[in-house]
Amino acid sequence: MIAAVGLLSIFIALGAAGVLAYRGLRSAQSGDVQPGRLIQPAAVLVTAGVAAFVWLELAIVVHDFSIKYVANTTSASTPLIFLLASGWAALEGSIVLWGMLLGGFTWFVVRRIQEGDRLTAGAAGVMGLVAIFWFGLMATVANPFEVCTAAAVDAGCNASSWSPLAAATAPLDGRGPNPLLQNHILMAVHPPLLYVGYVGFTVPFAFATAALWLRQTGSRWLDVTHRWSLISWVFLTSGILLGGWWSYEVLGWGGYWAWDPVENAALLPWLVATAFIHSAVVQRKRGMLQAWNIVLVISTFALTILGTFLTRSGVIFSVHAFTQSAVGPILLAFLGIVIVGGFGLFAARADVVGSSPRLDSLASREGLFLANNLFLTLFAFTVLLGTMLPLLVEAFAGNQVTVGRPFFDRAAIPLSFALLLSMGVGPVTPYRTARGEIVWERIRPGAVIGLAAAALAVVSGVRSIPVVIAIVLGGFVVGTIVRHYLTRVAAVHRSSPGWLEAAGKVIGREPGYWGGQISHVGVALAAVAIATSSGIAVRQSVQLAAGETAVVDQYCVEYLGPFTRNEPNRTVTGVEVALMRADCSTPVKLMQPRLNRYPHADQAVATPDVRTGLVDDVYLSLSSLTSGGTVSLEVFVFPLMWLLWFGGAVTAAGGLIALRARRRTRETADDVVAAA
Repeated sequence: MIAAVGLLSIFIALGAAGVLAYRGLRSAQSGDVQPGRLIQPAAVLVTAGVAAFVWLELAIVVHDFSIKYVANTTSASTPLIFLLASGWAALEGSIVLWGMLLGGFTWFVVRRIQEGDRLTAGAAGVMGLVAIFWFGLMATVANPFEVCTAAAVDAGCNASSWSPLAAATAPLDGRGPNPLLQNHILMAVHPPLLYVGYVGFTVPFAFATAALWLRQTGSRWLDVTHRWSLISWVFLTSGILLGGWWSYEVLGWGGYWAWDPVENAALLPWLVATAFIHSAVVQRKRGMLQAWNIVLVISTFALTILGTFLTRSGVIFSVHAFTQSAVGPILLAFLGIVIVGGFGLFAARADVVGSSPRLDSLASREGLFLANNLFLTLFAFTVLLGTMLPLLVEAFAGNQVTVGRPFFDRAAIPLSFALLLSMGVGPVTPYRTARGEIVWERIRPGAVIGLAAAALAVVSGVRSIPVVIAIVLGGFVVGTIVRHYLTRVAAVHRSSPGWLEAAGKVIGREPGYWGGQISHVGVALAAVAIATSSGIAVRQSVQLAAGETAVVDQYCVEYLGPFTRNEPNRTVTGVEVALMRADCSTPVKLMQPRLNRYPHADQAVATPDVRTGLVDDVYLSLSSLTSGGTVSLEVFVFPLMWLLWFGGAVTAAGGLIALRARRRTRETADDVVAAA
């Protein structure tokens, strides 16, 4: 029953997407845009993708093991939160999630279309074309409602049928989720956030493509999609942040970012989208960088497809790439269509987008925005090269090569420094042209603060040059922005009764600008945390018998003994460790690093224990526990680690504040923000 209704929902969404694509593009071309004639009704039916996802989740929650996806990704003992997360934990479910989100975005865009609005009609047509691909994928090779026809001996499904009317054989129990996907609550949050960011960039891509196709110059498509771009960027930022936190809290290797190919696949669209959001400001204010914005938005959407391909195709070895199937080549073909079609249309409309005004001077806010864009795109290109080179070499030469962390770090460090410098100088530089003395007056307090922070770090014992430079630049960015804000507040205070009211008015009058500055502060704080936690961290492997102690940096660890406990969905084996100060007598925390074993899984999942403080984190990971009672521990001390999570949260919060900027069109995304 559920399989049949779920598959029917997919076919309804697929048919509606076809109608929307045809009617939207034809109406845009003819100019006869009447929303009530098929465009809006078709957009409503595309939201049947939401129903398909709901039916899949229902099948998971009621343990309908007659559906192959449910049998192979869940079990009767899986806790509810991880049951729900199983809806997107494997290939078919993640594609249904994509379809659900795309249906929602399509409806929110189309529901406000007005008569004669050719641009929105064209964008609706493009979104319909994108929806045809995703729902077509679900209806064929990625059907989440395949029926199990042969149950496995132990658990799960060995064979299945595409038809929901086939004779079903339900196993007694399912195999359960991948152990990594049921080991931490963030698994229920991190992937959906990323997917909202991925799918959301379909909107600016659709409007940019429609504007190109209709030869509509100007910034209207940017005005319409500005808020959608910010929403997508905020969700993508939050998803990357929580993904790093998940890695830090779950995997036990003592880090949060390993330049894993799929981590890079999430970073790539974020970098290019960040460049796009910055350069869009220049076009909306000065009419410049029109062609550049089109290139960036097409690239951002293409990179979201690449990210999905790398995550779900199984072509790379990654903690994220859980499956291999026929979907990979199809995703790759769709990526090729997007790139060739998007940039082919851009080339055909070069006469339309190539007539924007030129920069008056590189020494201006526009010039620094452009420099910021170049740094971001160069960063993205470097990450893309390092990520794809092993795949390309293996595909064309048959050789296996590895591009490791040293390559990415060597490229990322100088580019990050350049980005921090441009973030500090750019927002306080006047438009058109800037005199050196004015810029220096505005950045001088920030420079003093940055140098003072670095001097304090050196006095505290920091000797790593890259870390000191990061502290200088981070302090410079924060100091410059805070000084600029306080200057504005003081000016407003002259006509306001109180400082708090003046502080609120400054942000309230320009939420877009100050939201961006708050995000810059968050990035600067995160950059300092990344530098300190990687550049001056302490790592030590220790082997202890019960009652023995070891001193690591400013801390002492004492092994107290092992423990074992059974939980509903796993068996936990761990050790109790007393964390103390270096004198081995002042207690700090009782810590319990552990190994979790799940049914139908051969390998245990190491779960570290973390003590977070204002100065540093102490991170304990259990390597092994011998029968003789000896324990092997990895002990890490990460300075200022909390600043990374706080800085990331501030970055996302700045994007949310920027969303409150006054709308320049009747299009709105408030409903999406409220729903989220």
